[in-house]
Order: sequence, then C-alpha cells, then structure tokens
Amino acid sequence: MFEGLRGYPAHGCVSAVMQLRPHMRRMLQSCRIVNLPLRWSEDELCEAVLATVRANGYASCYIRPLALRGYGQLGVDPTHCPVDMTVIVIEHGAHFGAEAAEKGIDMGTSSWRRMAPDTLPAMAKSAANYLNSQLVILEARANGFADGIALDAQGHVSEGSGANVFAVVDGVLHTPNIGSSILQGITRGCVVQLARDAGLEVREVTMPRELLYCADELFICGTAAEITPVRSLDRKQVGAGARGPVTTHLQAEFRALVTGAKPDRHGWLVRA
Repeated sequence: MFEGLRGYPAHGCVSAVMQLRPHMRRMLQSCRIVNLPLRWSEDELCEAVLATVRANGYASCYIRPLALRGYGQLGVDPTHCPVDMTVIVIEHGAHFGAEAAEKGIDMGTSSWRRMAPDTLPAMAKSAANYLNSQLVILEARANGFADGIALDAQGHVSEGSGANVFAVVDGVLHTPNIGSSILQGITRGCVVQLARDAGLEVREVTMPRELLYCADELFICGTAAEITPVRSLDRKQVGAGARGPVTTHLQAEFRALVTGAKPDRHGWLVRA
C-alpha cells in the first residue's frame, strides 16, 4: 500500500503538506481492505511524514509513504510476512511540464479497462493496481498522448492513469462516482469542495464515454497532476481547445490556497 502527498513552499517552515490526515486515513483504509496489518496509528503515520519532510529539507516535494510485506515465507499466503514501512521524499515540480497548467494536455481513451469490482479493489491505493495504470500511460505515450483515460469494466468513464476526471457540461461539473472503479482521490475531494464554494453544481455520476466528447471543458486532477486541463481527447478538440473559465477558476483558487496567497479556510495544509 502506498500514498502520494505533496508539500508546498511556505514561510516559517520547511514545507506545508497538503491534506496530510486524509491521505494517512486513506492509507489505513487501503491496508484494511487488503488485510495488511499496519501497526502504526494515524498520528504516528502523520508524524513520520512530517519528520521525513523536515529531514530532507525540500520546500516543494512529493512524498511517498509505502507499506509492504517483507520476507517471511514463500508462496501467495502473506500471513507470516512482516509488514515494513518507509517514507520517501523527493523534490518535485510541475508533473506534466511548465506549460500544461495553462495550455492543457492531449489525452486518449485507453484500450485497457479498469479493474472489475470482483477482481482487485479499486478503492485501495495498492501497487498491484498500478500495473494497470502503467499499461494505460505506456499505451498513451506510444500513441502520442500525455496520458490516457481508462473506462471501467462496463465501458463507462473511470479515471486517468493516476488522476481523476472532470467534465464541464452546460455549466455543471461531472465526475465519475466511486462505483466506476476509481480511486477516491484526495485532490478530487478538494476540487468538489472548491466548485461548491463557487456555487457550481457537482454531479458524481456514471459517465458514458461520449459525454467527454460533448464537454465544454475537461480536466484531470491528482496530487501530482494538481488541476490540469485537457485540450483534446482522442484527437478531438475539447470545447474551444483551450483552458476554459471553470478550470481556470478552480486552478487559481487551488493555487492560492496551497501557496498561502489566500487563507487556508478548509485547513488543508499541515506545516512541517
């Protein structure tokens, strides 16, 4: 099991970690789903993250807590394998490059489907699930796209290789619901909150693929991707082919909160 968090430059501390407790709570939930007995509490996980950020000293960073089973016995049964944990911190900037936040990226619908609900648990942030993500992005890059959008086992929109999907249609923000084989993204939750702060209607729904082609705006979001507009999907232009007003507003509001330009009204940042 693992998590991905982000730290942002902040005055008076090494870094401000975004949504620390929700990430650590999700890690504990992931471990519970797959029967991995994690012996550390939420408080202990949070302190381990903050201590590692302080020790590395990176103001802008990506943080990777990782819980794994060590060697205890061979075979598929992991019962007697000890559970170890590590926290990795690296310097990190713009995930899709400096221009992507403004100009957007090109994406393609993947031939690889997300996991059916009776195969692997999509709600668990498990390294096993991310082989699927690797296949999605490798196919996308081979076809000249920055990333891919995967459909679920029923052919409905699921998510990107490592980010959630949002579509603006007639002023309403649509995103796949948790039954669509998505990871319930922490940044996804932030986007929903910021949209509602702005008075936008948000619908978490089962999304047909063709709704994406009808969208006025399309963007993906995640800890690494933040909020990244999509300018084309399957070589079809999205809306006007440029970042739209809803995406622009959400990006600006998100950026203002994580950089301290506006007060942290939702309590998303924890100083390290």
